[in-house]
Amino acid sequence: MPLTDTKVRNAKALNKVYKLFDGHGLHILIQPNGSKWWRFKYRAFGKEKLLSLGVYPQVTLADARERCIKARKLLAARFDPSEAKKEAKRQAILKSENTFEAVAREWHSQFKHKWTPDYAASALRRLQNHIFPRLGTRPIADITPPEMLSVVRVVEKAGTLDMAQRVMQLSGQIFTYAIATGRATRNPVPDLRGALKPPVRKHMAHFKADELPDFLKTLETFSGNAQTKNAIKFLMLTFVRTGEMRGAEWVEINLAKAEWRIPAERMKMRSPHIVPLSKQAVAVLHAQRNISGNRQHVFPNQHRPMGCMSENTVLYALYDMGYRFKATGHGFRATASTILNEHGFSPDVIERQLAHCPRDQVRASYNHAQYLPERRRMMEWWGDYVERLSSSNILPFTGGGVTYAKG
Repeated sequence: MPLTDTKVRNAKALNKVYKLFDGHGLHILIQPNGSKWWRFKYRAFGKEKLLSLGVYPQVTLADARERCIKARKLLAARFDPSEAKKEAKRQAILKSENTFEAVAREWHSQFKHKWTPDYAASALRRLQNHIFPRLGTRPIADITPPEMLSVVRVVEKAGTLDMAQRVMQLSGQIFTYAIATGRATRNPVPDLRGALKPPVRKHMAHFKADELPDFLKTLETFSGNAQTKNAIKFLMLTFVRTGEMRGAEWVEINLAKAEWRIPAERMKMRSPHIVPLSKQAVAVLHAQRNISGNRQHVFPNQHRPMGCMSENTVLYALYDMGYRFKATGHGFRATASTILNEHGFSPDVIERQLAHCPRDQVRASYNHAQYLPERRRMMEWWGDYVERLSSSNILPFTGGGVTYAKG
């Protein structure tokens, strides 16, 4: 006879375990301490088994019957309910362990060696500021496109459209990693393409050709220290990224060969890069060697002996010279690129000297010497061009007794 809730509720504890049966293998165990446990008895693949369905009264008679029906449906489909329960528990544990934040931090740790330290730090900072507070505890496999969009929209509404795009791009890479490592089955980010406002692209503030002579005059009369002035001159003559200039070490530079070899770990694209040095750039380095020749870095930090120049030193110097919003250290790259293109140098040679990412990634690891003879000639031309724009003695373009190798 089927059980009733009243009969289950009034069942008294005895000095031994006993059972009350409901039917179809469902019964309840009454323990000597008064606890009551639902069980489902069944046979699967020739073996008799028991499946725990919960504790009364948290699991009512109606709940137990519903769970029993689900177990019997699994049996009818030739699945063992006990194994299905174990798998469900395993998946729940996996989800709790494989949250978005856990997978994101693993991804970051896995790939940060391929990035510059600055990019690795900024990527993690963006995740910590914009994604982790809202999605960090969510199982990554459960995150839907609308969820992802709602989080990125918060960044978008703050008016930082470019940051919203960057955050979404980072998230897409993390989902791809989660799929590859078996923690997710789909990436919701591609579904959001076109859902955000496109950022207004602004070109990096930089000097035009006709503005360089006045800038060189201003630089010469600038009251900043000699190292800062040398750094600006060197940046202008080599048009590398500001971080690459700041991190330059004397061991990377061969003054006799007029060549600077930047190791892959300091390059944005993680590929070694050769910078041919014009005689003007070499002269700046000779002047700087009198300041920092006994230090590791060409442009050392003024307050931390083992560190390199602060990331804002050049920018603030340009501000002090009256070029706020008019120029940046990074802008020298645009200035040089524009002028060199206008004067007929090969775009491929210019792009290689700018160390932009090649389309063919397979070649990225060995093309650092590509177009090197052409680049040497171009860099000498650029140094001479800047020298012609300057008035006498503005740049230390000549160095007594120094011989410069030609490439």
